[in-house]
Amino acid sequence: MQHDWQEVDPADRQVPPTGSRRGTPGPEDGPDRAAGIPVQRRRTPAAEAAAPAAAHSGGRAARRRQAAAQRPRRRVLKWTAGVGALVLVAGCGGAYYAYQHFNNNITAVKVQLGNEEERPKAAGDALNILVIGTDSREGLGREYGDEGSAGHADTTLLFHVAKDRSNATVISVPRDLMVQIPECEINGGKRIPGSARTMFNESLGQEGRDPGCTWKTVEKMTGIRVDHFVMVNFDAVKTLSTAVGGVEVCAAKDINDPDSHLRMSKGRHVVQGDDALAFVRTRHAVGLGGDLTRIPLQQQFISSMIRSIKSSDTLTSPTKLWKLADAATKALTVDDGIGSVDKLKDLALDISKVDTKNITFTTVPVLDDPKDENRLVLKQPDAGQVFSLVAADRSLTGTTAPDATGTPAPGAAAPTTAAPSPTVTTPAVDTREVRVAVRNGSGTPGQAQQAVDKLRAKGFTKATTAPNAAATPTSSVTYPTGKAAEAAALAASLGLPAEAVKEDPRAGSRDGLAVVLGKDVLAAATSASAAPTEAPKDLQRVQADDTDVCAK
Repeated sequence: MQHDWQEVDPADRQVPPTGSRRGTPGPEDGPDRAAGIPVQRRRTPAAEAAAPAAAHSGGRAARRRQAAAQRPRRRVLKWTAGVGALVLVAGCGGAYYAYQHFNNNITAVKVQLGNEEERPKAAGDALNILVIGTDSREGLGREYGDEGSAGHADTTLLFHVAKDRSNATVISVPRDLMVQIPECEINGGKRIPGSARTMFNESLGQEGRDPGCTWKTVEKMTGIRVDHFVMVNFDAVKTLSTAVGGVEVCAAKDINDPDSHLRMSKGRHVVQGDDALAFVRTRHAVGLGGDLTRIPLQQQFISSMIRSIKSSDTLTSPTKLWKLADAATKALTVDDGIGSVDKLKDLALDISKVDTKNITFTTVPVLDDPKDENRLVLKQPDAGQVFSLVAADRSLTGTTAPDATGTPAPGAAAPTTAAPSPTVTTPAVDTREVRVAVRNGSGTPGQAQQAVDKLRAKGFTKATTAPNAAATPTSSVTYPTGKAAEAAALAASLGLPAEAVKEDPRAGSRDGLAVVLGKDVLAAATSASAAPTEAPKDLQRVQADDTDVCAK
């Protein structure tokens, strides 16, 4: 593997090797001493006096010495159980060894999320963690290119862990996706105006937006409540991949990308440092180019890193764990809800219950933007279908924890050969030009505006409220002749069943769609029974235990 260091655009310029930040901990100053584990136990005067008697006490002293020698190892093995899982949220699982050292590494920020009532409902015991990879160069010096850039949301993953911890779904959000960015407030009280239509990556950095703005954008777009965020800079790829001794990746063909500086021959390679960063940034020399090509490479890389971290070679090596935790926490920014080693450790131990084979990576279903071939828009109803699955805590692997009788618990998404979903499935449509009038017949004030906000976030940018309707128990969507696909996509976005959609013979060809919200609207939005039972058939996926995935 080689690098071409010719002059390129600073945004594509590869960062140089960072070198070692500290020496490998030795027996006198390494992880054991930092954790307060003595290198050698010294006898007290009383113990010295009792030593001759202990030598003749039927071997009890020897057994005590043996037990004492085993205690540090048991403590280490107990805490390293969570290391593999936390790599998904920046790999901070080895923090037990040097609590104060790692605690000081972590940067925690308080985010402003606004009115609690406007946010999606809590996920209960499920976990939704927003992982933001930023291309910020702040404080990194001239050799990193684009000096001082605040960076944007270059790589974003919504990491959902099921409430029974049997499975996890990781959704990649393309940076070029056109979305609605809501108004947000950054720490310090400054309010930043929202945008009705802009690239997703501008939800961070642009106009001073902080991770809280990205958090609000994701909640608006998906209808999924986020519990925590973790943000890492691009240097984390280099340091984490080096800390685990390299990450195995695969190329289905020779790759030569002058923009990312990746030169890789066909086959399997173990990459770390600059080569690892070049691999996850490569997009122009594989597939069709662009961000959608880069995402599967990143999913392959993260899956392989998870396997490396969870391997016995890492979990039983205090030196590797020290390097991993030190590298991770230095590159880590989190919300103040998990802003300490204790809280991150608890999170890691919880997430580690998920078996690697039940971690599914996928990408938000999208289409090329008709207005700009270099941008993307949500593919509906597929995107809404995926969001509804995750919000209802349904697995893409069809896996849930068994109950006491050994029967799988309810809530798993059925295989693609299962019965059709109760929600609408239709061809993709461009929802941005569809006019929608929403009337409230639920008897509960404010439902029409909430529905409009949800529809706009999902691509129905011309949705508006209309005068209240008479009270009705069930919601409905009506449409003029020729707009059945648009109506189906609209119903799917609201979580309504297929029978709620009906043609209105009185409507003219120029009329828009009409929604009447019934008393069932809240249940339809939150009930698991209203969620799809299967994922879209052509949904892109990568399983974390799949070793045969190669960059094409």
